Amino acid sequence: MKKSASALGALSVVTIAGLALTGCGGGATPSDDTSSGAGEGATEVSLMLNWYPYGEHAAFYYGVEQGIFEEHGIDLTIDAGQGSTKTAQAVGQKQVDFGWADTPAVLANIDKGVSIKSVGVFLQTTPSAVQVFADSGIEEPEDLKGKTIAVSAGDAPTTTFPLYLEAVGLAESDVKQQNLDAAGKIAAVLSGQVDGLIGFAHDQGPNIAAKSGKEMRYLRYSDAGLNFFSNGLIANTETIADDPELVESLVAATSEAFAAAEEDPEAAVAAMEGKDPQMPAKEVLLDQWEETIKLLHTDATEGEAPGVNATEDWESTLEVLGEAGLIEGGGDVDTYFDASFAPAE
Repeated sequence: MKKSASALGALSVVTIAGLALTGCGGGATPSDDTSSGAGEGATEVSLMLNWYPYGEHAAFYYGVEQGIFEEHGIDLTIDAGQGSTKTAQAVGQKQVDFGWADTPAVLANIDKGVSIKSVGVFLQTTPSAVQVFADSGIEEPEDLKGKTIAVSAGDAPTTTFPLYLEAVGLAESDVKQQNLDAAGKIAAVLSGQVDGLIGFAHDQGPNIAAKSGKEMRYLRYSDAGLNFFSNGLIANTETIADDPELVESLVAATSEAFAAAEEDPEAAVAAMEGKDPQMPAKEVLLDQWEETIKLLHTDATEGEAPGVNATEDWESTLEVLGEAGLIEGGGDVDTYFDASFAPAE
């Protein structure tokens, strides 16, 4: 049964399409499809992730393994992605059924006429952060003054970096920015060519820690009061109109899968074993998933099922992304988000 539009919907998807507008670490090619092998009568559904599988996506694989998607009548196939923009466009062109993508990229593509909408954001606290080694001497935001930070021009963490600097009392000129691609940022940190990087704390940081054997420190945008939505589930507008029951089933299954994976992180990560040759080591995946759990709610949605969105969080996201120039501005929440599919407790 569909919920009213006022009860802001949940999100989730079963995909791993990468982020073009929000930097995940490393360049990757799509993995082989991973299907749930659901029983006869289940609807075959394809989900494209924002990137290659990493710890954030553990819930999807765990949901398949535990039969959660099958219980909702879904035979789920999980496809690797190559950035959230490509995922958004693939859903808009109906190359896949659903997508898992970064909200800034989703909204920017909607502004450009791509026929998609968010049907629920799961990562509701931005993972954007300045990431440095714990022994770097950078302990507080003010310690960034005079330092060199690797960025990726055009992605959400970089585009909103000036807002972060303003929030912590620094000028943009106080920090030197070196523009590199996702893999180049990690290499530059490991080699000491830069003092840190901007990206997703639940992605690059655990990878760098594993490769270097050193502890990481995160200067999170959210700790400075700067927050906006990150990854969630998207659907083609025709799918929403023509098959709302399928959308509702997928959102509900995803919410249940995230809740189950939150309860048993080690089992959730174990469900990813062997699914993609480019996945990090198990201990990195576990670190990534445990960092992801911290992002699933805001103050407004604490205690709600994963994927339940609050109107005020959507409004705040639009304000921040409009100020950063990532979206055109002027659109309201309904332009980007269909609140009809909020998961129940």
